[in-house]
Amino acid sequence: MSEHDEDGYSGAAVLVLDGAEYAVEVELRGHFQPIDGFYRWYGRIKADDRIAEIAGGKKKPAEIRIPEGSAFGEISDPDPWGRYRIMGTSTPPFHVPTSLAELEDA
Repeated sequence: MSEHDEDGYSGAAVLVLDGAEYAVEVELRGHFQPIDGFYRWYGRIKADDRIAEIAGGKKKPAEIRIPEGSAFGEISDPDPWGRYRIMGTSTPPFHVPTSLAELEDA
């Protein structure tokens, strides 16, 4: 796997759940799925008691905002360390190179 096989973002974000905004830390990644033609992005939100209380271990629609952009998806599946999974399909909140020139400049 080359260094360009995955795209992503790691750092500060704003998570919007049930109309309220929460400052969180995220680790996001993504990849293009050629079988169905969709870009799938996913990651984890650093453990946060506020998010755990609101989500209650269940799936919830969410919006994630980072300095590069925002995207809608859902949170689900807290892991044993209390980090909720976040995922979405199509345009991610982070920049994805769309040309060979962009990959060569990276």
